[in-house]
Amino acid sequence: MLFRDQCPHPDMQPYPTHLVQHVALDSGHGITIRPIRPEDAEIEAEFVRNLSNESRYYRFMGSLRELTPQMLSHFTRVDYDRHMALIAVTLVNGRESEVAVARYIIADAGSSCEFAIVVTDAWQHRGVGTHLMRALMDAARQRGLHTMYGEVFSSNHKMLNFVARLGFHATPDPNDARLMRIEAIL
Repeated sequence: MLFRDQCPHPDMQPYPTHLVQHVALDSGHGITIRPIRPEDAEIEAEFVRNLSNESRYYRFMGSLRELTPQMLSHFTRVDYDRHMALIAVTLVNGRESEVAVARYIIADAGSSCEFAIVVTDAWQHRGVGTHLMRALMDAARQRGLHTMYGEVFSSNHKMLNFVARLGFHATPDPNDARLMRIEAIL
């Protein structure tokens, strides 16, 4: 599972401001896609807390109600050179609210990365996931990566259809019949 045992690299890279973008959705709502920062721990915790049980299960591949302080630190204090996390935020009552997160971590070989994405239930089917994944794929290409892959439960038809529209191909995981391995050439 993505990011199970990885720890941040001690030599953190500077904040990649060139990846910040403002997007107008077809609905007229505006979102900002930007790299996550350590000070986003509170909105990241709230985001995960507000996901449906199904969304949390599909993202974390198990039952998880809340992120531990260690998980929050791991998810928000990233080494932008080896691990990218982009969040989609919108303003609610003058305060940023996270509506989605997508992240990749570079695999050992250095030319591919594993990714994960989750969009809060209220913001699904609005184009947020598509914009966020395209931004993540662009960031991976800019980093010189050639392949992006992930694992998806074979019962998660919405995710399998979503990534297929983005050019990912799915094959059954030879080690776990519950999973599909998805992969795209960048």
